[in-house]
Amino acid sequence: MPIHHAVLTLLSASPSYGYELKSQFEEAIGPQWGGLNIGHLYQILDRLEREGTVTRSHLAQPSRPDRTLYTLTSQGRQELDRWLSEPCVRSGYRDELFLKLFAASRLGADALARYVAVQRAACFSEIGSLTRLRAQHYDEPLITLLIDAAISYTTADLQVIESASIRLGAAASAPLHQAEPSQGLEASG
Repeated sequence: MPIHHAVLTLLSASPSYGYELKSQFEEAIGPQWGGLNIGHLYQILDRLEREGTVTRSHLAQPSRPDRTLYTLTSQGRQELDRWLSEPCVRSGYRDELFLKLFAASRLGADALARYVAVQRAACFSEIGSLTRLRAQHYDEPLITLLIDAAISYTTADLQVIESASIRLGAAASAPLHQAEPSQGLEASG
């Protein structure tokens, strides 16, 4: 996940310090993304400095510890422009949903039916929660766009779940092959 590019984007507006970047990110992206861990953010800023895409300076404060101010470099702006010139292409679809469908279908028709029912209910609940969240942020276009994307992903998961019973039904109905104990183990026991 290219969080470091989001940090470069925030710094393209003006120099900033860590906690201010955290607040700006969370305000701009909204609650659907989740909070940005400040320790992780400082690791990103250290990496960006090593790469030469940001510089660090210290601002003395009379009654508090010095503040570290981060500034985007011209190399950082070039990196941001390069990143934006490339399409976002997903590579692979490693997803726990598919692993659970695999497991449920291998454990039999009842296990598949139970899992499908649980996941279906979770998808409907998530779509409801996202719809309410979207209404709370109706006047924030970037945040509602992210929420709309989450609704689309959840709807797609729901479609997969709805078709899983049909598409995996035959495999789930077949008895699971269980290995028989080795005769050598029986004889030694």
